[in-house]
Amino acid sequence: MKAQSVFTTNNIVPAEVTDARKEKIEGDDAWNLLGSAGEIVVGRGKKFTIFHPATDDKEAILKQTLGRTGNLRAPTLKIGDRLIVGFCDEMYSQYVG
Repeated sequence: MKAQSVFTTNNIVPAEVTDARKEKIEGDDAWNLLGSAGEIVVGRGKKFTIFHPATDDKEAILKQTLGRTGNLRAPTLKIGDRLIVGFCDEMYSQYVG
């Protein structure tokens, strides 16, 4: 897992780890988490997008943060009031490592 290698390299120990295959976050639960964030940074491939739930379109946010099955994409990190969803090397360099 690419995210785990960033954690290991930077000596980051997550306070809580959940297996997304066993504990799915979907529907209203996903939006409750996303909507409570001050900022959402979503990585896809080599690009990342920043959303602000207070002002940005809910459907646009959900389209980027939920997978094909309707579950919150993994990995998802919560750092303060920021959520980091998905993986992108540049995004992790800027926001995590």
